[in-house]
Amino acid sequence: MEKDVTIIGIDGGATKVSAWNVIYDEVTSGFALGEINVQKSYREIPGFIPDFKPVELSVQLKENEQNDIRPTKDEEQQAAVYVEACAQVVEEMVKRTGQSRILIGIGMPGIKTADKRGIAVVANGPRMLNYAEHLEGRLSIKRIELARPIAHIGSDADYCGIGENYAAEGAFRPINNGYYLGGGTGVADALKLDGKLLPFDQTKSWLAKSWEMKTESGISLEKFASAGGIQSLYAQQAGQSVEQLNQDGIYPLQIARMAADGDANARQTFKMVADSLSMLLFERITTLFAGWQGFFSFVNPNRAPLSDQHPYLGKLFDRLVIGQRLGELFDSPAGQEVLRAPVLEKLKHSIETSAILSDDAKAHYANLDKIVITSRLREAPALGAGIDAVLAAGWLNETV
Repeated sequence: MEKDVTIIGIDGGATKVSAWNVIYDEVTSGFALGEINVQKSYREIPGFIPDFKPVELSVQLKENEQNDIRPTKDEEQQAAVYVEACAQVVEEMVKRTGQSRILIGIGMPGIKTADKRGIAVVANGPRMLNYAEHLEGRLSIKRIELARPIAHIGSDADYCGIGENYAAEGAFRPINNGYYLGGGTGVADALKLDGKLLPFDQTKSWLAKSWEMKTESGISLEKFASAGGIQSLYAQQAGQSVEQLNQDGIYPLQIARMAADGDANARQTFKMVADSLSMLLFERITTLFAGWQGFFSFVNPNRAPLSDQHPYLGKLFDRLVIGQRLGELFDSPAGQEVLRAPVLEKLKHSIETSAILSDDAKAHYANLDKIVITSRLREAPALGAGIDAVLAAGWLNETV
């Protein structure tokens, strides 16, 4: 590990950018978030377009496939705002740490460019083909020295897995086989098999991401795992708008409390959530052990069908990790009653009555309280981004 370098993990979201310093402990060989956090809303930056509308996703995908991406003038202006917001966050981090030599890792949503240093397709923002290059140029003007160029822009999901695998308190660290389900603004899936992280982009022939699958009622599983999704389910159930719930300060934690207190709409909401999440976890268990069983259909009807063959058949998960705001919900007093307990009860029943799992596999999953755990990591995407930058620099003699 190089000395006198501040490691900065950056989580670039849809509305703001957030950065943390990341600390490496040579004694434990583990990482943790530091105490310095800087955030900047894109709306604060001059030039921000408040009514920005992304290019139609089908157009973005087509241009990307044809390698002929043509950002609009609005995209270019909004992209400059995004870069400026990130640059200001880094400047403030440098000011607070007192160290001008830095190493940056960045996680952002969207499909990345071929060199992984830009965004080629994104649902809720501008395409930014040269994001890393423009950020590096902007920082050099302020004489901020990068210990290494920005290696690539990663994804929240992958960074959650990296954080769990390398952080001192990471749930993946002591195990060989694990699955991570993180619910925040969206849903994040991460996987560790045979002692190595396995990005979901490498499993697409036999394992689908959560958001790709939908229930019999046609709802994406993302809605049942994400904070916004759970809130919108309750809004629909209660005949209210999400805007009104936001004004009244009613979010998933409050809805869980209402369910525990007997509110019928909140109870029905959490019944739907518990049913879907238990089925999702059961799908992960059976797919790993015996291959895809067709429990769900796909949001995209043209998605290639999944194979029931893969290199890990017969394997069992040591841990199923619930993270981000979904993990906080699982751990909350009301959430333990209306979500965690029913999820485990339904999952236990599915395992015990399964015709797919062997007796040995059923015995392995008999004590679900020890296998289904919540993540202890806060700000997992930013932490994972900082760790990834260290790994990409080769400072731990490992690669992701």
